[in-house]
Amino acid sequence: VTSPSLKGLQAFEAAARTGSFAAAAEELSVSAAAVSQLIRTVEEQMGRKLFHRMNRKVVPTEAGVEMLPRLTMAFQEIGSVSRELGGGAFRPRLVVSVPPSMAMGWLSQRLAGFVASHGAADISLRGDDDPVPFDRELIDIRLSYGPHYREHPTEDITRDAVYPVCAPGLASAIEADGGPLAGLPLIHTDWGPTGASFPSWRNWFEAEGVQPGRAAQRGLSTNSSRAAFDLAISGLGVALAQGVYCAEAVEDGRLVRPAARAIALRQPYCLTIPEHSARRDVVAAFREWLIEECRRAVSSPALRWPVL
Repeated sequence: VTSPSLKGLQAFEAAARTGSFAAAAEELSVSAAAVSQLIRTVEEQMGRKLFHRMNRKVVPTEAGVEMLPRLTMAFQEIGSVSRELGGGAFRPRLVVSVPPSMAMGWLSQRLAGFVASHGAADISLRGDDDPVPFDRELIDIRLSYGPHYREHPTEDITRDAVYPVCAPGLASAIEADGGPLAGLPLIHTDWGPTGASFPSWRNWFEAEGVQPGRAAQRGLSTNSSRAAFDLAISGLGVALAQGVYCAEAVEDGRLVRPAARAIALRQPYCLTIPEHSARRDVVAAFREWLIEECRRAVSSPALRWPVL
């Protein structure tokens, strides 16, 4: 069997990754016809069809889907070696996937600390809902709530809780009223039918031994933990926020805890690293740094009231 040409494999990888012969042609600085011919030659050399061609759309076959992640990784490594040998400073590549609420603010605000302590890297920060396609997106490390990916090496790194938090101005109103958040606007978080179960205000009031009535259902609602956190800081109500998100804001006074009771989350935060990424130094360094950041937030002295 004739070995497929490197140019042909490069054309296939670009077309499969971008979903278009035209986009691949632009990336490789050749014509779309040249890309099509290169891929046909590779298919003939391999004796396997790599694309379904439907009008102007191309979709990788099962054989093409199987080849794509390995080829993408190979060409990225070739590019890295070329830049290093060419005299440019070597910058490791890292694809990090976290829940959307964690990408929007919490982790993005901390990445400068990792770069400062471990050096520059080409980091792709992705905010993804579960499940994530590790192989197709070449994800190196995934932080998730709950153990979703036991088919890959996965570790439990910490267990969090939710805490009632609000702006300082609302807290004074609570003290004046005297009840357990009675009459104050509530901010509800619901991760939706496909997400994990998030503690509700009804759960919180019942843990307090209080019949919540309709008050526990009124107020603002969102499907994003980060949005609930931002709404609380804006003074629009009291939110049940994870410690990993709210610890820093409680420490610096942007938020206060108007009540002591917290509710432990049912599942831990988990870290998943595919085997093909685990041996890379930048992945090991990021794993250690990220675990420390999560554990530091969850164990903040500002959150040390009873967790039930």
